[in-house]
Amino acid sequence: MAHVIAVAGKGGVGKTTLCGMLIQYLCDQGKGPVLAVDADANSNLNEVLGVKVETTLGDVREEIARAEMSKDNPIPLGMSKADYAEIRFEDALTEDKDFDLLVMGRTQGKGCYCFVNGLLQSQLTKYQNNYPYFVVDNEAGMEHISRGVLPTMQTAILVSDCSRRGVQAVGRIAKLIEECDMKPRTVGLIINRAPKGELNDGIKEEIQIQGLNLLGVVPQDEMVYEYDCQGRPTASLPEDNPVKAALKAIADKLDL
Repeated sequence: MAHVIAVAGKGGVGKTTLCGMLIQYLCDQGKGPVLAVDADANSNLNEVLGVKVETTLGDVREEIARAEMSKDNPIPLGMSKADYAEIRFEDALTEDKDFDLLVMGRTQGKGCYCFVNGLLQSQLTKYQNNYPYFVVDNEAGMEHISRGVLPTMQTAILVSDCSRRGVQAVGRIAKLIEECDMKPRTVGLIINRAPKGELNDGIKEEIQIQGLNLLGVVPQDEMVYEYDCQGRPTASLPEDNPVKAALKAIADKLDL
């Protein structure tokens, strides 16, 4: 079964950027193929990785829902809706050299994401024997953990910025993982965008209060900002970039 690495944290802390770099790290280490999973309805992991996504699970769901209400049904005569859906779900898998990308996407308009969450869960279960690693970029909330969307979880990487609120948020996620009895082998914290790559005493104190295992600190870096503004994939940052070097050092210690 795949080694599932779940990356989580509150919105805006840079977890998708680090997630993309982690996927690139695994590929560079020859540990592919990796299944990269964008489990955020507001998906942008593909931009970090530099790949184009044609179809998401949410798109397929909407297509089939429209087909049921339209005279122009795209489902071929003699094919069941379930079989057609399975074929289209395969189309939602974007293939690259060392990794494949599966994007949850979203439903259109009002309503909850229960249905696409269920689609994501079933697809992950189907693929868990096909890849040595899953790297899952979770939504800002805790829904995928609380609902048991992930089939298993061996490594939980919690990402926070240099704020007490960010550390408190990942502290709640760590407690939820424990309450859900997921029993990952490793649960650790990465502090991202730290000025000069250093933590002040207040953040160190909050990490201790939350009982979190600090995996490492990633510095704030102007080049990440420039890449993002230019629409360049941040996973392709130079190897000597401080952010990429810090993430590599952390991943090396995880012994993935």
